[in-house]
Amino acid sequence: MTSEIDDYVCFAMYTASHATTQAYREVLKPWGLTYPQYLAMVVLAADDAGGRTVSDLGDEMHLDSGTLSPLLRRLEARGFASRRRDTVDERVVRVALTSEGRATLAAVREAAGCLVRAFLDGTGHPRDLLERLGAITENMRALAAQLRTAA
Repeated sequence: MTSEIDDYVCFAMYTASHATTQAYREVLKPWGLTYPQYLAMVVLAADDAGGRTVSDLGDEMHLDSGTLSPLLRRLEARGFASRRRDTVDERVVRVALTSEGRATLAAVREAAGCLVRAFLDGTGHPRDLLERLGAITENMRALAAQLRTAA
């Protein structure tokens, strides 16, 4: 049985996002990681040059410091990440994955590979889906900004 809400694109995106988060929760359970912690580790793994600033990490993940700081504290307590003051500007904190964090991320990525198939359902290419979702995200951000300025 379908209801009127099933015809709303926003509801379909909401339920897809929720289902994705639930699937990741199950994949991440053996490592005791949350989905945002996993995403932070993915972003940090891309940086081999001494870590990112906490501010840059927050910008990239679209998280404020109130959300990001406890997340990073937990990753550091588990030995997956390290935080240190910048040598040039002590107000700046840099965060990087540890070798244990990199090894854990490699194992998690291998386990999470099954999720890519669910996204594509045997059709298309991941790049096509990423481009479409990126366009939707940018359109929604632009619309939200436009509505904010109109108010």
